[in-house]
Amino acid sequence: MPGILFAIIIAIVVIVAIVLAFVGIYNSLVKKRNTVEEAFSTMDVYMKKRFDLIPNLVETVKGYAAHEKDTLERVISARNMAQSASTSEGRLQGEAALSGALKSLFAVAEGYPQLRANENFLGLQSQLADVEDDIASARKYYNGTVRIYNTKTELFPSALVASMFRFGRKPLYEIADTAERGNVKVQF
Repeated sequence: MPGILFAIIIAIVVIVAIVLAFVGIYNSLVKKRNTVEEAFSTMDVYMKKRFDLIPNLVETVKGYAAHEKDTLERVISARNMAQSASTSEGRLQGEAALSGALKSLFAVAEGYPQLRANENFLGLQSQLADVEDDIASARKYYNGTVRIYNTKTELFPSALVASMFRFGRKPLYEIADTAERGNVKVQF
């Protein structure tokens, strides 16, 4: 009789330990998922700020470079695509397109000395540069939290809990244009 009681107590302790481990893993996954969502939200706030600056910048450039309509339309189109994306993957792709379009806009501005000297343009360009720095920091933080989350969902035993409760992989923010990954060529 004491042997059976001892076996039952051991079985109960093992079951309680497994349940506690399961709960701990589940809670850890929830915390990491929430951290990823918070990081994306932070990045989203900075992107919204950039969206708000872009129409002012485009209007300022329009006054000087009316025949650069194509570039201006690409900036607005990329902005709208990024802003209207319904998934985080779509939003990240739209953001990459917008970054490329903004580079084109600033390249166009280089050809207009009066525009480069315009106080409004310089102020908007400075604000946009600050926001771009904030976005870069937010993207770095987002990618870090996604890396931690994705690792947690793939390691054993948390992978079992993750698959049971559909904790799926989150996308990293990556550069879409492979040309942007290359070294910058400086020529004199």
